[in-house]
Amino acid sequence: MMKRTQNKVVEEEIRKEFSESREELRKNCKEQLFKVQEINRKGYNLRRKKARVYQEGHLAAIKRTQFGTGLKINRKFLGPYKVVKVKNCDRYDLVKVGNHEGPLKTSTRAEYIKPWVQNETESEADS
Repeated sequence: MMKRTQNKVVEEEIRKEFSESREELRKNCKEQLFKVQEINRKGYNLRRKKARVYQEGHLAAIKRTQFGTGLKINRKFLGPYKVVKVKNCDRYDLVKVGNHEGPLKTSTRAEYIKPWVQNETESEADS
């Protein structure tokens, strides 16, 4: 009887030590994982720049995303488009201004938009 209780006590002690060592190992692994993730995050964000912020009413050009035959010599950007709504995560709703190629309404990310710069020849033609 005494031997059985001693075995149970020893067995319980072994389980406890195993559980503690496992928890310590998990803790160390978690710390190492966070360190590696932080290093990767810093490396990834090193050469990234913040997206340009557009306000409602700004004029912008959108990048042509559909390609096909004969588009090699066409413009890479379509526009002008007017920013109608600013959404979260650098997304915008745009509406076509004027009579030119492209969709009437579109929703796009800031990485596919650039500010609309009006040329002197275009402004003289409008007058």
